[in-house]
Amino acid sequence: MKKQQQLRPGSYQSGTGFIHRYQELVRKEMIPYQYDVLWDRIPGTEKSHVIANFQNTARLLKGEQPEEGFYGMVFQDSDLAKWIEAASFSLINHPDPELEKELDDVIRLIGEAQDTDGYLNTYFTLNGKEKRFKDLLEGHELYCSGHMMEAAAAFYQATGKDSLLKIMEQNVDCIYRHFIEEKAPGFPGHPEIELALLKLYHLTGNQKCLELAQHFINVRGVDTEFYRKEAEARDWSIWGNDPNNGEYQQSHMPVRKMKDAVGHSVRAVYLYTAMADLASLTGEAELLEACRALWDSIVNRRMYVTGAIGSTVIGEAFTVDYHLPNDTVYGETCASIGLMFFASRMLELDPDRRYADVMERAFYNTVLAGIQLDGRHFFYVNPLEAVPGVSGKAQTHLHSLIVRPSWYACACCPPNAARLIESIGMYAYGENETTGFCHLITEGKVTMENGLSFLCETEYPYGFQVTYRIEKGGKTLALRIPGWSRSWKAEKNGQALPQNLVKGYLYVETADGDEITLYLDDSIRRLYASSKVAADTGSACIQRGPLVYCLEGVDNGGDVLSLRLKENGAAKALPYDASLLSGIIPLELEGYVSAPQEELYSDRKPEQIPCLLHAIPYYAWSNRGENQMRVWIPEEK
Repeated sequence: MKKQQQLRPGSYQSGTGFIHRYQELVRKEMIPYQYDVLWDRIPGTEKSHVIANFQNTARLLKGEQPEEGFYGMVFQDSDLAKWIEAASFSLINHPDPELEKELDDVIRLIGEAQDTDGYLNTYFTLNGKEKRFKDLLEGHELYCSGHMMEAAAAFYQATGKDSLLKIMEQNVDCIYRHFIEEKAPGFPGHPEIELALLKLYHLTGNQKCLELAQHFINVRGVDTEFYRKEAEARDWSIWGNDPNNGEYQQSHMPVRKMKDAVGHSVRAVYLYTAMADLASLTGEAELLEACRALWDSIVNRRMYVTGAIGSTVIGEAFTVDYHLPNDTVYGETCASIGLMFFASRMLELDPDRRYADVMERAFYNTVLAGIQLDGRHFFYVNPLEAVPGVSGKAQTHLHSLIVRPSWYACACCPPNAARLIESIGMYAYGENETTGFCHLITEGKVTMENGLSFLCETEYPYGFQVTYRIEKGGKTLALRIPGWSRSWKAEKNGQALPQNLVKGYLYVETADGDEITLYLDDSIRRLYASSKVAADTGSACIQRGPLVYCLEGVDNGGDVLSLRLKENGAAKALPYDASLLSGIIPLELEGYVSAPQEELYSDRKPEQIPCLLHAIPYYAWSNRGENQMRVWIPEEK
């Protein structure tokens, strides 16, 4: 089969359903709100100062006195880059002259903050040019450049303007000169630029981008002592990171030898995404096998049922196989976004349902849970169990907040979620010369470069009939049948189609005017974890369609810790409630509530009183104040 590629930006337009609702939330709330945050215009919100950093850098480079020094995290520039990307994708979906002018203005400012040699980073320009590229372990210079490269690609695709693209091409020249021509040793402490360089290469064909991406991937972990030697060569540091912790920054071995997902989870999946993209370009078998082994490590031994990854706050990291605690999980929103990136690149190499199933799980559960329904509050950490008085309070749970803050000092997740949602069509659909691939079920209109165009009509993820109306056919349509759908059927123009799947996809030949309909399983399922996962022993998780459900205190008398599911008990989906949590289908489940017990320990088992449990989609939790919440629910006979 010919390799597929992501759908180009603008080829998908959401309709009126669930995805459209979220894209409207991004357009109307998240993008303007985040823009004001970057300008420090929101009272009572964590200070960003991103725009001020660029303004002060521009003053310095003009020979003027900056009003103040750098403020924020060393990677603060990347918040603006991701906002530019989100806003650019929004422009593709909804032209907006005012938003475009805001983009033009900040890009002009970015250009003013770029040094004459192409170097671009406000932290190091304001804090001393002599420190540039001297702390790759912590400095995030290449990470920030990578995000700005992605922003440049998105802005060009949205507007046809190459203003930011030219800035970043000069930055590529600067980095290429340092690492390739001058042969400076080293590789990024936080992977990101690798996938961004490949994205620019796909867009522009600039060979320097490809060569740099290959270089950073190929040299990573070859010299496992590099960061230690780098630290010994300078008498300063930014954070005091341990240069000997190779697993944390994925420098413990060459990438082609990696088999287990370790270390900082966002760094890991960003690297794996670039590895898969490069393998797709070169066809290299060894690199592809490493990607497959790492995928298997994540999804079969180190991933939560919500698609969250990163089991510990210590290093925001993977730990060991089957260690998946629910209350102290890290589960960073950015990590699940990165997992979606990795899944998308693996789908390009191999259209296999297992990649799209994980991409869907991560999106509908962890990624969306990272955003409050008002679009103005966000989770960095996504726990599967929360208890007021413990979560965010106990020393071991300080990271696990129970209410979403309005911003963060480290604000990587909010703009990351915004750019993903606005560009979701690129992940939902793919194509090659002969076939259009439907990886995710998203309502709206799709127009592919291979000539295929169609409308997808559905109430997914709450409705399970999906109709594809072919406007222009003559190509094959590959429809993913989700792995969770135990029963399904498909029709073409009213006639049943054979249930012949290839790696989970139904391949259907199309002609103009065809109507293809999928009927998926709407049943409520109970999922059980492997017995190797200690945290979930004796418990079940509820799922309907792609949505993982949870119990929240406000729906269950305040105390979900005393609730039990009745083994083999009845479960039913209640009618869609448009007034509840922006519109959901709640579930009602047979269960028990344990009678109160005053003693800390007792030799008397608490009485189990029959009751009904009320569950909501996990993504919608923590929208009604402080509540207990639990995803994995103990079962009782």
